[in-house]
This record gives sequence, structure tokens and C-alpha cells, in this order.
Amino acid sequence: MKTLYLECNMGAAGDMLMAALLELHGGPDVFLKRLNTIGIPGVSVSASPSVKYGITGTHISVLVNGQEEITEDVHKHYHQTGPVHDRHHRQHGDGHHSHNSMHDIEHLISHLRVSDRVKQDAAAVYRLIAEAESHAHGVPVAEIHFHEVGNLDAVADIVSVCMLMEELAPEQVLASPVHVGSGQVKCAHGILPVPAPATAYILQNVPIYGGRVRGELCTPTGAALLKHFAASFGDMPVMKLQKTGYGMGKKDFESANCVRAFLGETGNSEEEVTELICNIDDMTPEAIAFAQQLLFDEGALDVYTTPIGMKKGRTGILFTCMCKSGQTEKFISLIFKHTTTLGMRETVSRRHTLSREHQTIQTQYGPVRMKASSGYGVTKTKPEYEDIAKIAREKGMALSDVIAGIQSKD
Repeated sequence: MKTLYLECNMGAAGDMLMAALLELHGGPDVFLKRLNTIGIPGVSVSASPSVKYGITGTHISVLVNGQEEITEDVHKHYHQTGPVHDRHHRQHGDGHHSHNSMHDIEHLISHLRVSDRVKQDAAAVYRLIAEAESHAHGVPVAEIHFHEVGNLDAVADIVSVCMLMEELAPEQVLASPVHVGSGQVKCAHGILPVPAPATAYILQNVPIYGGRVRGELCTPTGAALLKHFAASFGDMPVMKLQKTGYGMGKKDFESANCVRAFLGETGNSEEEVTELICNIDDMTPEAIAFAQQLLFDEGALDVYTTPIGMKKGRTGILFTCMCKSGQTEKFISLIFKHTTTLGMRETVSRRHTLSREHQTIQTQYGPVRMKASSGYGVTKTKPEYEDIAKIAREKGMALSDVIAGIQSKD
């Protein structure tokens, strides 16, 4: 099984995760060129080599209107609180922080030139942050205005990680326990303990530790990306390693400040999945469709309905959600919240899958992403629907003719 393992011995931030995944990508320069044209206003992303304690990795720079975020060291101004390290205190040319609501963020993401999958993942990551900020400050999600995590450089971090996850296409993402650091951090709300309240809320049910390093190692952005993509947290599995990526942070500590990403094959293509099933006879089709899409947005492996007959001759729907076994409680809660069911059944199954990866090929119509699957002596390829649908719309062609034209050039 194609597995991505993220080692978070020095925590995680959005730019560090992006850099580590970029080192695993087959065409980092092409990826960055594409990233800089997806429509994040005023943003330019670049990568450069970085060496920490003899380890060479990648450092990401994000410029917004030609300027990079400014870092302020809290300990220079607050000696009485003891050693304190600041997270990146983002401020740009006009000297003011940009405050964006969840609606603003969702509007921006929805208009980016990326796939629907990337838009869904990025919005889901921001919802995790919004819920954490809502809990920390005691206000509804709709009234949350992001500070550091709402700026355009953070949007670039989150969207790029979602894009890289889509293109690397791991069948499972695992992570180590997360080192969160210790001490205090200065942010838009003032001086806060490490981990910051929003980070601590996001990392509920995730194994974390601190105390060895003074400073904030895991940011809310990094925490939300880990929580969204990682199926479980623990020791690295036995893996046939293919690539290793090092994402370097901006600050220097007594240990190399980096996230390590390992990409390889683990065991065979088997994994445990959970099927959550319930009978529904009192929801409208629109409400069921809304619940289905929401579960997909939250990372469900599959969600589908089956027409059934119920007692007293009533017609109903068998509602099924398939998820990774480590996410069972999350999806039980979501199904109870977004459907009318009063109970559900749980079945644990073993799933066998082909190894999958995304490739981009050049065709007579332009670049097209291909899904390549292999294993058990079988190889399959299929063009990405969104790419061929875009070509069909732009050129006024039938979908089948686009597919035939692509296949004739293979």
C-alpha cells in the first residue's frame, strides 16, 4: 500500500509540510509554477535549499505583494515571563493584519483554479481551525475572524499541501506523535501558552508531547492539516522506502527544525475500514445529498444510498458511509448530526485496493492528469474527469470524443 508517513519530532507548520511534500514530488519546479497561477491574489511561492545541522532540505518562501511575513521575538520585550518564542506574526506592507471570516476564506478557495477535491480538502482544514477558534474564544464560527491563519500566505500553505496530497495520492497517511513545544507564544490575541488554545483543541485525541524545546513548534495550520489527512498517529510502520522529504522551518533550535516525510510501500494492499449503516425514511433527497457531500468533504472513503422497503410498506433509504477505522467516532458523530437517524450499525471490513498514483501527460488538447492503478497483476489508467470535462466544455466536444482523442495518442 502506498503510504505517506510524517515525522513531527519538531512539530509541524503549513510551510514545513509543504516543503517536505514538495521534495517527494517528481516535478517540484512545475508544481510551483502551477501553484503560482491558481489565483491566490498577490501571492508568490518559491523554494530554496536549507541546511540545518548538516541536513539539507527545502525552505518555502511565500511573498504577499512582494513582502514576506515578519517574525517578532517575544522574549525581547517580555523578559519577566521567561524564555518565549513567537510564532510567525504575519504583518505586511501597510502594517495591519488582514482579518478574514470563514465566508471570505471559503469564497476565495471556491474560486481557485484547482480541483474540487483540493477545494473540499482546503475548506475542511479551515473548518477545523474555525471550530477551534470558535471554542477558544466563545463565539459562533460565523463570527470568527482569522488572524495569522487567515492571511494569504497561510491560504497558500494549506492549498498547496492539499494539492500535493492529491498529486502524490498516498493510499494512507500516518504521522508520529506531535511535538508541540513549550513556553509561551505571541499572537494577535496576546501572549498565550504553548500549545496555543486553538492548536490544543485541534489536536484532541492526537498523541502530543512537549517540554524539550521552548517555543511553538506546532501551529494551528500544521495541526489542522495533520488532523485532516492523517488516519492515525504512532510509530513508523515497516515500509519499503522510496523517497524522503525534509521541510525546513524558519527558526533554529537545539535540534534540526524540520518535518520529515517518508513515502513508500507498506505490506500488501489490505486495510481495515468501517462501514456505518442506518435506515432513513424521513429525509428529503436534498437533505440526504447534503449529508453525503458533507461526509465526503470530511474525508469519507465512500458514501452511498440504496433504496429499501421498510415496515408497513414504507420506502426508505439505506445510508452507508465507509471510513478509515481510525475515524469511526468522527463519522458516527457527523451522521447523527446531519441525518435524522436515531441509531446505526457498524461493520469492520478488510479492503483490498490497487496502488494508485496521478500522472500528467501532454495531449493534443493540453496537459491531462491520469489516474494510474496497479497491483495483483493488473494495470489500469483513466483520465481525470475534471480535466476532460473542462476540455469538452471549452472545445464544444463530446466527453467520449475527448477520451478517444487522448487514448489514440497514448
